[in-house]
Amino acid sequence: MTHLSTFADPKTTTPYQRLADLGIELPPAPPPIANFLTHVIEGNMLYLSGQGTREADGRMRTGKVGAEISTEAAYDDARLVGINLIAVMHEALGDLSRVKQVVKLLGMVNAAPEFRDHPKVINGCSDLINAVFGEAGRHARSAVGFGSLPGNITVEIEAIVALTD
Repeated sequence: MTHLSTFADPKTTTPYQRLADLGIELPPAPPPIANFLTHVIEGNMLYLSGQGTREADGRMRTGKVGAEISTEAAYDDARLVGINLIAVMHEALGDLSRVKQVVKLLGMVNAAPEFRDHPKVINGCSDLINAVFGEAGRHARSAVGFGSLPGNITVEIEAIVALTD
């Protein structure tokens, strides 16, 4: 597992600078895979549809966590999903500094029945969100296991974000 510092460097002031400090270049926001929107803005809230383990080249990371996929590999998959969520935030808002607070994440793990470490997997996304947004990245969260996810992806995560006025 590639653990990130819990909070962003306070000397680095913008989410974009923090992404650069982490060596992350945002990919284009992944397109929806079915008949839904990737995001909806209602008032000062941004609702993000579930994002998956889509690589920049379009390939998806797949498999059952706790069977053929290790907790460590799934942590990295959840980090990738976090990058995809941030890419959708950027597309939706035009400027990540409009994020007032990441309110909640719902992390879904494609898990073998005996797998119990769902929170460790979703930490891959939470650690990234905290590193990029600092205190504004601290969020409520659920981490749950599913018998399957679309396309057999390892992880899917959705988010709710409060926006500045």
